[in-house]
Amino acid sequence: AGRSGAGKMAAGGAADAQARFGHSVKGLLTEKVTSCGTDVIALTKQVLKGSRSAELLGQAARNMVMQEDAILHSEDSLRKMAIITTHLQYQ
Repeated sequence: AGRSGAGKMAAGGAADAQARFGHSVKGLLTEKVTSCGTDVIALTKQVLKGSRSAELLGQAARNMVMQEDAILHSEDSLRKMAIITTHLQYQ
């Protein structure tokens, strides 16, 4: 009878150790999943930020092209006015 009681305790101890091991593995897995989720959120925010930056750069480029057209038009107008001024001075 003493042997069977010791055998049950040893089996119980092994099952207890296995349960503790399973619990710690579950805990580690939960930590990893949480960490991975946090990383995915950070990555998503960074991608969205980059997308917004690209959008702002595109807008700035379009504005710059519009300004360049306005500057070229002004330059052309100034050249024409200089020619008219020269003609008026001859008269």
